[in-house]
Amino acid sequence: MTKLNVDRHIEVDVSMDELDVTAAESKATYNEIREHVWEHHQLKVSNLYIAQVKQKCGLEVRENHHKAKSENTKQPQCPKEKEDAIVEALKHF
Repeated sequence: MTKLNVDRHIEVDVSMDELDVTAAESKATYNEIREHVWEHHQLKVSNLYIAQVKQKCGLEVRENHHKAKSENTKQPQCPKEKEDAIVEALKHF
């Protein structure tokens, strides 16, 4: 499959209906969640708020690469209205 000049070729037809959805394809991205919340609730939510709600729900949250330099930094907490909208978006996906 890596050689360019070959005498024989094999053609393979794969129907997308036969393939299962992978775990990565079934998860909503932060952008999709943000867009869903905006479309249905006209609220802007940050990645921080989405991550906080995911943690509350016990969902997997990846490690943040932009960590605070000091340990005593205060993070804003997600307001109840936005939390409810994010939960609804997570249920949708």
